[in-house]
Amino acid sequence: MTTAFLDDWRPRILSILRIVAAVLFFEHGAQKILGFPAGGHSPEMFSLLWMAGILELVGGALLVLGLFTRPVAFLLSGEMAFAYWMAHAPKNAFPAANGGDAAILFCFLFLYFVFAGPGPWSVDACVREKS
Repeated sequence: MTTAFLDDWRPRILSILRIVAAVLFFEHGAQKILGFPAGGHSPEMFSLLWMAGILELVGGALLVLGLFTRPVAFLLSGEMAFAYWMAHAPKNAFPAANGGDAAILFCFLFLYFVFAGPGPWSVDACVREKS
């Protein structure tokens, strides 16, 4: 593979990375709020866990579409940082032991989307083209 080929595909791969990450994130929200897939928490309405589930569900859906990508990714990056320090870090100092690996990864992945944008396969890109 040549550098030119890789450079040509970089924007599309950014879109694919955003979509895959967003689907996985959406799944966490669906599990908390909708109980699907099985094993959802069914948190009390307006609790921190419920609000996290709403952010994951709605934010994940917006990121799948690539709609308002940068502000949504910024919000979700903060949510994941908060989740890590609130729920995971107090259990153990090591992410592998406290179950916070995904929170850290999502935090920095969403932070990357704040700077990199959504990629060409997104509603944001379509809107930008029409402007």
